[in-house]
Amino acid sequence: MSFKSIVRELKEMRDGIGSKSRRGVEAGKHWHSRKQTHIAPDQALLSSDSSQHSLWANLPPELLLDIVRRVEESETSWPARAVVVFCASVCRTWREVTKEIVQTPEQCGRLTFPISLKQPGPHESPIQCFIRRDRGTSTYHLCFGLVPSEDGSDKLLLAARKIRRATCTDFVISLAANDFSRASNSYVGKLRSNFLGTKFTIYDSQPPCDMTIQPTGGMSRRFHSKQVSPRLPAYNYRIGSISYELNVLRTRGPRRMNCIMDTIPFSSIEEGGAAPTPTSFAQSFDEQFFSFTSLKGKEPITYSSSPSPSLSLASTPGSPQPLALKNKAPRWHEQLQCWCLNFRGRVTVASVKNFQLVAAVEPSHNVPLAEQEKVILQFGKIGKDIFTMDYHYPLSAFQAFAICLSSFDTKPACE
Repeated sequence: MSFKSIVRELKEMRDGIGSKSRRGVEAGKHWHSRKQTHIAPDQALLSSDSSQHSLWANLPPELLLDIVRRVEESETSWPARAVVVFCASVCRTWREVTKEIVQTPEQCGRLTFPISLKQPGPHESPIQCFIRRDRGTSTYHLCFGLVPSEDGSDKLLLAARKIRRATCTDFVISLAANDFSRASNSYVGKLRSNFLGTKFTIYDSQPPCDMTIQPTGGMSRRFHSKQVSPRLPAYNYRIGSISYELNVLRTRGPRRMNCIMDTIPFSSIEEGGAAPTPTSFAQSFDEQFFSFTSLKGKEPITYSSSPSPSLSLASTPGSPQPLALKNKAPRWHEQLQCWCLNFRGRVTVASVKNFQLVAAVEPSHNVPLAEQEKVILQFGKIGKDIFTMDYHYPLSAFQAFAICLSSFDTKPACE
């Protein structure tokens, strides 16, 4: 059998699994239409003994390893990279081999499985994405690619919905374009602002890698335990904060912001340093995979409970210094009469929301000059309700998206 035939059969098998998943909706499972960009538990694989013991599952290990490696090397970008995900959805044996071969974004610069969104980006070339804002539904879609495609077949990475409350604003972040329930297994975290929109806190749905956590406030769960499976993570975990400086004198210029990434040690940008890299989601996410579909679907679902207390990292005398980010200072262009930054062609519209973040480094830190000047995250406008987002190591797509979402909140005291 030729290599192309193998890939074609993998796609056909994946479509069959999708059909089984859709039938699971009628049985009362928490599913959505396959035409939504939704990352759903692979229950068909877990319950299908025939698939596990099929001829595909019993391939010789050397042959299986060669097939998956060739697929991974040949399909380097979306949508073609969906074939790599199809390999992981054949059966448990294929899944383990695929997970062993596929590298993290830091190593290969590519996004494959959902956990890639929580892993640090590459050191050299940034991962380039764009954000589409929908003012009518107050939603934001993070998609992979340089610019939106004409046919709307963009690969959705994350979605967020803005929810205004009496004393704060929440941006609920989800793996699905139409499910923003915090009781759902699509929920990955949130961004919360204070009343003035000058301070933001980033929360993750799962505990950080090898970090100690302690409760802040009460020990309430993020949802009622009777509403969902007990395998879902029960709390939100604080992983970072963003602050915008007040513009008391109302001087002209861009916003000034600072970020503290509690779960990324400052040593990660020093010589020989490493950033925490999760290898899997919480238990309920372990059997999930990307669905290669479009953005279209039903109306968004929201969870309208009152804000619940969360957990934050324990601060001890021996804990590592967290990474601090600051916006790169722009220069005043006399001819254009505006503040300018070099976005290398990725930003084309002047906006107060545009920014570039670099590491906040002290003279005593052992950080190379090139690393000090490297733009870790840049965000800017290219059209009406379209913004680009490019991020580097040590930030993940989830962390970068949360930081960019803070620019969309109203900040009358900072402008």
